Amino acid sequence: MKLGVFTVLFSGKSFENMLDYIQASGLKAVEIGTGGYPGDAHCNVDELLASEDKRKKYLEEVQSRGLTISAFSCHGNPLSPDEKFAKESHDIFIKTVKLAEMLNVPVVNTFSGISGDQEGAKFPNWPVTPWPMEYTNLYNWQWEQKLIPYWKEQGQLAKDHGVKIGIELHAGFLVHTPYTMLKLRDATCDAVGANLDPSHLWWQGIDPVAAIKILGKANAIHHFHAKDTYIDQENVNMYGLTDMQPYSNVQSRAWTFRSVGYGHSIQEWSNIVSILRTYGYDHVISIEHEDPIMSIDEGFNQAVKNLKSVFIEEAPSDMWWA
Repeated sequence: MKLGVFTVLFSGKSFENMLDYIQASGLKAVEIGTGGYPGDAHCNVDELLASEDKRKKYLEEVQSRGLTISAFSCHGNPLSPDEKFAKESHDIFIKTVKLAEMLNVPVVNTFSGISGDQEGAKFPNWPVTPWPMEYTNLYNWQWEQKLIPYWKEQGQLAKDHGVKIGIELHAGFLVHTPYTMLKLRDATCDAVGANLDPSHLWWQGIDPVAAIKILGKANAIHHFHAKDTYIDQENVNMYGLTDMQPYSNVQSRAWTFRSVGYGHSIQEWSNIVSILRTYGYDHVISIEHEDPIMSIDEGFNQAVKNLKSVFIEEAPSDMWWA
């Protein structure tokens, strides 16, 4: 495995300065945003698609520093009832898949998306309870008429281009649990898998180690984000886990994203790294920083330090003792 970082937190740096900073930190991989919610500060997709020379120079900048690109990320909502945003999300995904093939980037990360509650709806609708029955009917319609048809087509596209899709299990979208991930994968193809982020599992009450076992058995983990979550039980008692307060309300929120090791113990992160190895994951653990009480540099550096203390990089030795 390699340790890397989702570089959108360094969007204020130039491409070259960002790469220098990552190299100096001792990491081995970068995950780069190409559009959608993450933005495209370090990757002009249209320019790179149009020019072989620019693609060659782009890769040289990365590889000359001993780095690899673990994934391109274009998280958006291609099922959005906002037709403009849905088209933008779809178009950048298609372009990113094509660019990933050209640059031998193995994974494109994104969200599954979520539609409205009917044709012509104005806003997304995320059903999270089966009753009243309107919610069950809505859920089934979204999956059968929107989600599965879309990802059947895009899954095949990715497969044709030799690229894997890493769908992030994220609340607010139809794929947000191991079950919904496997349900979509079973209905589409094996190019569709998870960009697994334990921070989104913890606050839903899902044990990441158990989730890794579930998805690892199906060979369905295509990429991995390293981000933590602190759960404040007193605030959970007041607001519940589906807390709608702004992320900035740290004192009163039920849960808050944290840098690695500041929500759960280093032992838990050691368990996560070990179970990834046990179930065959051998790609990149990519640090994502969204900690509201730490600076970018400090939060990033603490995550690097904490992960390096439990990281498994080398292949296992032969069992000389057995």
